[in-house]
Amino acid sequence: MADYEIPPPEPKEIDETNAMELRILADNAVLKGQPYNDEHCQNCLYYLNPDDLISYCWHPKLRILVGAEWWCQWWEKIPEA
Repeated sequence: MADYEIPPPEPKEIDETNAMELRILADNAVLKGQPYNDEHCQNCLYYLNPDDLISYCWHPKLRILVGAEWWCQWWEKIPEA
């Protein structure tokens, strides 16, 4: 077992499929890597864990990991308690 070498990573067909699907989602979502004024994922209703720099977006049309400073057109204000 000591002679085993980890092979270099190679994308599989599923990786290419996932990349294409995510690209389509990002294009349709107008998903941006920077905030729009004071709107950003971290202060959006759909950002699951606002204390994290990367979290899950549970908006029905997105449902992917996003960065805290990202933004998309489905941003929605968190209702005040």
